Amino acid sequence: LQFAVLTGCLRVAKESIFTGLNNFDVNSIVDARYDEHFGFTNQEVLQLLSDYGLDEHAAEMKAWYDGYRFGYADVYCPWDVINYAKKLLADPKARPQAFWINTSGNDMVKRFVDKAEDKTTQQEIERLIDGEAITKAVQLELTYDEVDRSIDNLWSVLFTTGYLTFTGVTEDGRYKLVIPNREVREVFVRQIHEWFKERVASDAKPLRALHQAFLKGDAEGVAAGLTAIMGKTISVLDTKARDAQKENFYHGLLLGLLRSEPTWLILSNAESGEGFSDILIEPEDPDAGIVVEVKYAPTFQGLGEACAKAMEQIKARGYDEQLRNEGREDILAYGIAFHKKRCKAVCERL
Repeated sequence: LQFAVLTGCLRVAKESIFTGLNNFDVNSIVDARYDEHFGFTNQEVLQLLSDYGLDEHAAEMKAWYDGYRFGYADVYCPWDVINYAKKLLADPKARPQAFWINTSGNDMVKRFVDKAEDKTTQQEIERLIDGEAITKAVQLELTYDEVDRSIDNLWSVLFTTGYLTFTGVTEDGRYKLVIPNREVREVFVRQIHEWFKERVASDAKPLRALHQAFLKGDAEGVAAGLTAIMGKTISVLDTKARDAQKENFYHGLLLGLLRSEPTWLILSNAESGEGFSDILIEPEDPDAGIVVEVKYAPTFQGLGEACAKAMEQIKARGYDEQLRNEGREDILAYGIAFHKKRCKAVCERL
């Protein structure tokens, strides 16, 4: 054998005097040699899109599949670019999707999220989701059997396997790590949702207390229960999103918690009165009903005002109408406002 090339994400073994395979010439993702040959450059992608009359999709192509850095070159994932271009040629309205990510089981992200038990790591994940950089010491020479020995090793493996990339290096040799693009961000968000559901399901007591608080009209209990649950989770809220998108995030979070009560019928965005109510709850008691309106408060101090607006909207638009049409007359209305991991609620009997 005169010449061979081995490719992969992790080193095959640590070289030593006792192995017959030694003295590798290693080019890692941080090396400048061959850096732009591991993906498509921005110019190459723009040329490809131009050649096939797909120029209008340049921005979404960049948001979803660009962002990987090799040495000094910023490149796109070629598998994603080619597959999305093929989709667009067949269907000009095709939306971006996870092509590269779906070729793997994403087990590494799951293992990382499962190990994120301390507050520091959870907050670092939240910052990554929000587009910030996390500075970490990276070990490029890790082998597979060392991956699970520490959370620090998992940071390194996420970097070498492409789930994280780097924007720079500090003077002491640490790397500024970021999530490269929308495709990978979706993987983190999906795994965090699964992690959240597993954690909530494993401890039913707080959920039962939350459900009972809703039935009793205990607004303080509802707020305290939601705040406690959110305090133990990793937030995937995009802080740069519009307020309406943030409300959708909290709406989905609350919906999942309420649907864990098997005896309740939960309706989301149901037409009722003069509009669409956020959440309608039909408990087991045929006379009872609950209306919930969710708001996002830009500041902690604005939680009370946001709750009042939610309650006013319930009354003004008659969101209780559908419940009354079902013969439910004992109806509780909740205006619930969220800010980051804090919550406030007000309740009135309609």
